Amino acid sequence: MHDYPPPRNADEISSLIKQRLVESRESGGVHETVTVDWNQQPLHVEVLELPLAHLYFNPATHRVRAQRSHDSDRDRALHDDPYGERSQEYLKFLLQADPANPDLRDPDFDHLKESLEEFGQNDPGLVTHHGIVVNGNTRAAALREIGARSMRVGILPESFTWADINAIELSLQLRKDHRRDYSYINRLLAMDEQARLGRPPGAIAKDFRIKITTLGQERWILGVIRELIERSRTAEGVELQLIDFENHQEKLKELHRGYEKQRSADPDLADIYKETRLASIMLGFAKTDVRHIEDGNFPDTYLADSLPGELAAAAEAADAVMVPGLGVAMPGPSAAVSAARSLNDRILRAKATASAVSARVSEQKKQVAQDTVDQLKESFDAALDRAGRDGRVRKRKQLAPTRLLDAAADIDQCVVDLVQARATGALDEDAFDDAVLKLQDSLRKLARQAGRGISDPGAGVSWLLEAATARGSA
Repeated sequence: MHDYPPPRNADEISSLIKQRLVESRESGGVHETVTVDWNQQPLHVEVLELPLAHLYFNPATHRVRAQRSHDSDRDRALHDDPYGERSQEYLKFLLQADPANPDLRDPDFDHLKESLEEFGQNDPGLVTHHGIVVNGNTRAAALREIGARSMRVGILPESFTWADINAIELSLQLRKDHRRDYSYINRLLAMDEQARLGRPPGAIAKDFRIKITTLGQERWILGVIRELIERSRTAEGVELQLIDFENHQEKLKELHRGYEKQRSADPDLADIYKETRLASIMLGFAKTDVRHIEDGNFPDTYLADSLPGELAAAAEAADAVMVPGLGVAMPGPSAAVSAARSLNDRILRAKATASAVSARVSEQKKQVAQDTVDQLKESFDAALDRAGRDGRVRKRKQLAPTRLLDAAADIDQCVVDLVQARATGALDEDAFDDAVLKLQDSLRKLARQAGRGISDPGAGVSWLLEAATARGSA
């Protein structure tokens, strides 16, 4: 969490706010206030109408924290001069952009703009004594677009620090009635920030209205994302961005569940499963396709035959890894895990290069990287298709036994219902007899099909054949 300095004209803005607060209090009548949660206590602050020209977008807002890396040059300028014209224009641009692709305009922003233009501002924002908008940054951007000259805002106490400002913004965002949520990655960053400030998991989970186990899952996902970004860095210094993972929420959650389930049985296969699923996610496959990677055997069973020769070469496994400071050698990852990581690294770096906006990467390198991505996607597509067809075959093979087990469970429940009906004298014996005859007919049909093509039937099928041909069943 960065403590930004006050704006250059902070004293002028603070003086204006103090003057208007005095005038408001001396005018008499009912004064508008807004209530916010502060340290689990209500804090009532007065509302003023302030000129938009005296208000600054919050450089620390959680709403666009992940999107700031969209343009690294402007992000650096924002860090160095947060209230300069260029930085404020960049924040305005991000506030009205699509969280997953800042090059596109967010339709929700246009809806907000239309609502403000038609109905005006319903709820006040929140600002500091220096004119930094704590809550209502998107509204401030929309009001400026429609040509409004002022904005209704609650005035936070003059003593508030940046830690206070971030806490207030987060508490407002997490209200159940809030209409516009943070994007997925910004929500992960907000959780992680709270954990780094030393807050206990139970308190963070309560604030975000999730279970502690879900908080652990979300922090694991953010850790994986940061690791992938680090691994994607190329010799030219380009890398993937947080917003590249914005639309993968459900796929990453499914990955975590599958990885945790498999890790206890076979850590190596679990790591291969993790790397292969991540590779398919980065190649842009849909959730239904990614699900065909069910375990760590996918590369050997399906992918190896689909990869071109130069991409199929397995990475060399490290024989041992030295633990820094201890001088102790630990076993390195298996060859299969190394191969899966190597292939994923190839995909990550190719994706980072192909989407780079840096002048350090030539158009020729971008095209070569995109060709690599396309080639790998084609290989994964073929492998996923084969895995999907095999999965459908397995499901068909298991369908008949599964339905029979369901029928057995229903009959077991029928036994309980029959006993209860007899005990209360509520059994309809004629209806029950008709149902038994229907069951007999169904068992006859099942026996005819089960007996075909089975030269040596097992005990279960043998019983079924005998029961279906018993006296009275024909």
